[in-house]
Amino acid sequence: MKIFNYPSATAMNQLSAIINRRIDFNTNDYEHVKQILYDIHKNRDAALIKYVNQFDSPDLTIASLKVTDAELEIADSVIDDVFHQSLQKAVSQIKSFHQRQLPDSWITTKRSGTLLGQLARPVDAAGVYVPGGQRGTTPLVSSVLMGVIPAKIAGVKQIIMVTPAGKNGTVSPHLLFAARMAGVDSIYKVGSAWAIGALAYGTETITKVDVIVGPGNIYVTLAKKIVSGTVGIDMVAGPSEIMVIADHTADPEFIAADLLSQAEHDILASSILVTTSLKTAEKVSKAVDEQLRHLCRRDIATLSLENYGAILVTPDLAAAFDIANQVAPEHLELQIQNPIDYLGEIRNAGAVFLGSYTPEPVGDYIAGPNHVLPTAGSARFSSALSVDNFIKKISLIQYSREAFERDADDIIRLAEAEGLGAHANSIKIRNQRNRKNSE
Repeated sequence: MKIFNYPSATAMNQLSAIINRRIDFNTNDYEHVKQILYDIHKNRDAALIKYVNQFDSPDLTIASLKVTDAELEIADSVIDDVFHQSLQKAVSQIKSFHQRQLPDSWITTKRSGTLLGQLARPVDAAGVYVPGGQRGTTPLVSSVLMGVIPAKIAGVKQIIMVTPAGKNGTVSPHLLFAARMAGVDSIYKVGSAWAIGALAYGTETITKVDVIVGPGNIYVTLAKKIVSGTVGIDMVAGPSEIMVIADHTADPEFIAADLLSQAEHDILASSILVTTSLKTAEKVSKAVDEQLRHLCRRDIATLSLENYGAILVTPDLAAAFDIANQVAPEHLELQIQNPIDYLGEIRNAGAVFLGSYTPEPVGDYIAGPNHVLPTAGSARFSSALSVDNFIKKISLIQYSREAFERDADDIIRLAEAEGLGAHANSIKIRNQRNRKNSE
């Protein structure tokens, strides 16, 4: 990894390249995905099975898209006790964290004659997309838990999971086991943009949902972007990213391992170290080279580090946190002395990991907070997937006659200032009735 002194022109150029890295959708991809979604919307199951057979699994039929109880039982039988125990711990800790996010309904009568409040209500149905990886062979168990558990805690009545099957028409038993443990109601062997279309518009087989969450490839991401507004979505997610802020006390090998844990995701992933110690910077650079040689995904990680990696040496921690707030990283690790003392410096980040023994994968799998996080600078204005993504907040308003009369003239002035005479008349007609009844 290249080392830059910050501030400097070269450091600023590299940082700018990383900050300005965005999710680009070319015209061909956009038109292709739009056509798929239109086809699903118009032709429903007929279009859905066409895409499933062409791209997911050639032998599946509409009747076999839904995972059966027998398939779930087979999955249960092949899962070993050790994995079961680890998964159970993850489920328990993710539930515990998300349970605290439940919003309360509330009512206040503080102003005389008024009742104001808010009802918190779950959506009726949610769709959780779980990537299948290459040919459906990568069981992203953590994506199941992070998508399903907050929906379940929110009180969503129907949770549908979609995931592409392998060429043989089966889904990883680890995914199925995790789905059952998390509380999924239905699972369908469907992937990519056609899965998103089925969830957004509904087909004869797959019920239309209100919210779609979960990560995916560029076609899944683009499809979610297009259907946003027809349904709610969690976010338009981009490549993974990590920033580590470190001082002279940090362990260079720990830092190198954490930077590589994100670089191996994708050639567009970003890994940045910001440190106040040149010695730490040099040791981390050497450790990255050493560890990189032993990675199975070293080609991907190498390209990621070359294009969107950097080690920045700053004069102090204040400059380091300034950089972090500019980048708004998905994952921000603080490998510094007394990291909790610096939380007030953080304005923009998806998730913050405190101390040398809190590497990013702790959050990916088992700590409890959600690992579906804002990327590409969107942590400046958005948050991690949470129970809130599955909750609607409905306002309550009630006025007595006395409270109405107290505010009536002000409402009329504001409505007339906007040129909305019917709004004003809605108030005036009640004033007239009240005066008439008082005579």
